Amino acid sequence: MAVFVLDKQKKPLMPCTEKRARLLLERGRAVVVRLAPFTIRLKDRIGGAVQPLRLKLDPGSRVTGLAIVRESEICDPDTGAVERLEHGLWFGELAHRGQAIREALETRRQYRRARRARKTRYRAPRFLNRTRRAGWLPPSLQHRLDTTVTWVQRLRRIAPISALSQELVRFDTQALQNPEISGVEYQQGELAGYEVREYLLEKWNRRCAYCGARAVALEIEHIVPRARGGSDRVSNLTLACRPCNVSKGHQSIETFLKGRPALLHQIQVQAPLKDAAAVNATRWALFNALNATGLPVETGSGGRTKFNRTRLNLPKTHALDAACVGTVDQVRDWNRPVLSIRATGRGAYSRTRTFKNGFPRGYLRCQKRVQGFQTGDWVRAEVPKGKKAGVHVGRVAVRQTGSFNIQAQAGTVQGISYRHCRLLQRADGYGYSFQLKPEMEAARRAA
Repeated sequence: MAVFVLDKQKKPLMPCTEKRARLLLERGRAVVVRLAPFTIRLKDRIGGAVQPLRLKLDPGSRVTGLAIVRESEICDPDTGAVERLEHGLWFGELAHRGQAIREALETRRQYRRARRARKTRYRAPRFLNRTRRAGWLPPSLQHRLDTTVTWVQRLRRIAPISALSQELVRFDTQALQNPEISGVEYQQGELAGYEVREYLLEKWNRRCAYCGARAVALEIEHIVPRARGGSDRVSNLTLACRPCNVSKGHQSIETFLKGRPALLHQIQVQAPLKDAAAVNATRWALFNALNATGLPVETGSGGRTKFNRTRLNLPKTHALDAACVGTVDQVRDWNRPVLSIRATGRGAYSRTRTFKNGFPRGYLRCQKRVQGFQTGDWVRAEVPKGKKAGVHVGRVAVRQTGSFNIQAQAGTVQGISYRHCRLLQRADGYGYSFQLKPEMEAARRAA
């Protein structure tokens, strides 16, 4: 994974390799600024030549893919055709916590209604008594927008990003490639079926509707078979793995799922589209926020993204989906580790723990720091002896006694004294970890 570099005045320079960053640090020419994303600052250099980089985003309801690429063009001397190449420098996946926010607001609403019912039973319930500004979004959706824009701004401060790409709209690629295309050739083009398939993948959560299998090849399947009068409407389509599709055949869904009434009811009423609705509700707000940065913004459809990924034979990940947004001819250096960024929040305003019915069961401290540490800090603990001897690196959960818990990659280590801890990075509302390279991750899943 590329290492971000700043000059002496904290201006972004071109990212360098891990080996070069290690040499700069060993020779005392640079210092570490951040651990995630790993960033160094040069002590003896001001300014330098930079190349334009593009930040590409694949916004999702739960996870947003991020990719920083360096673009170049190759011109065929015989035909004069120009190919757009992308060299992957850095990949990340930002996990949102919109569902947690929604659940917290629902709990607060229940407490408020119960309290009102107990103390002011004579008052009629109120609703629609607050005005909302234009463009208002629910807090769970506003969180997705805010965290994505925050990371765009963060990456702009440590990399010379000159352009943005976002998966947003659909455009007529057939007419772009051949303005004279018409008739059946126009209808059955290169992207035929990709928009429908992408819609079904979002609707059915990228799994087989019958057995729930993931990470397998999924086929478009008719709920009511064509042989029994079923149509090709999207409402009659679902996704199934090959064994389930063959097993169902021309049977009616009632016969095929005779012994599973709950699954039959779920398919008949159709799967919820909460995730697709969340993306659809925030895509224009995100587009407007990206435009406000002053950088040129390229857009592409979900079908185009999947077409590029399938054509280039890339594994299915959120980060590589981001690299395939927009006009892409080739993607190189894509097999890199991915930084997993998980939104954790900065704590809660509430200082009271409650039972499930809302009555208090405990109180939290108002002072968050203990011995200079607070929950969420990234620390390195070197324990010299005892059962927990060794080096532990991860997020810390502080206790008033000074005995901390450290959430490391291998698991949570409890009872580490603050005397053994050294601060690596302050809590910023996010948790960080590294994923395997896409090829290694695909091989692990296959095994």
